Amino acid sequence: MEKLTNTEEEVMIVIWQSGNGFIKDFLEKMPEPKPPYTTLASIVKNLEKKGYLISEKAGNSWFYKTLVPEKDYKRKFMSGFVSNYFSNSYKEMVSFFAKEQKLSSEDLKEILSLIEEQKNKEDNK
Repeated sequence: MEKLTNTEEEVMIVIWQSGNGFIKDFLEKMPEPKPPYTTLASIVKNLEKKGYLISEKAGNSWFYKTLVPEKDYKRKFMSGFVSNYFSNSYKEMVSFFAKEQKLSSEDLKEILSLIEEQKNKEDNK
């Protein structure tokens, strides 16, 4: 799985949120300022070349379907992010954001609650 550029990632996020569709569907959901149709079409074609999308001819247009689930993309590249910037330590990452005041104590409590909830689900399997 090839890493996406920032622009490709922004478009792919819109596509994941939209589901499958035509370029005009994705363009409608793009935030302002919206890119020109031709620019978006070029980015979508690049995403197809990289294996993130597949297209089907539908009349005079192309219908695009995702091939890579958002969860898989996030899992792969977040692992690389943590590895590259935080010595493969999620604890270091959380500590960094807490020190930078990007996470409040309430956020940390919520994270702990989510961890405990997931642990309980796994224990009950």
